[in-house]
Amino acid sequence: MPYPTTVQLIQRRRSQQWYVNFPAAVANALDFAKGETVKWTVLDRRRLLLARRRVPKAPAITPTPKTTQPKSHD
Repeated sequence: MPYPTTVQLIQRRRSQQWYVNFPAAVANALDFAKGETVKWTVLDRRRLLLARRRVPKAPAITPTPKTTQPKSHD
């Protein structure tokens, strides 16, 4: 599912700083951490590749215990 975003520019007297943010849903789905380092690679004028230096281990999925239904006494 695509997530559109807007490129932002902070213009200062002697410099410019560009920002590309991604939605919290994307950050949460990928388990990003505050301050995590990533690397941008320009593939062509249309595409960028964002790569992580370290990928956290996937959270362990624990099976949900089955609940038993009380027996009815008819």
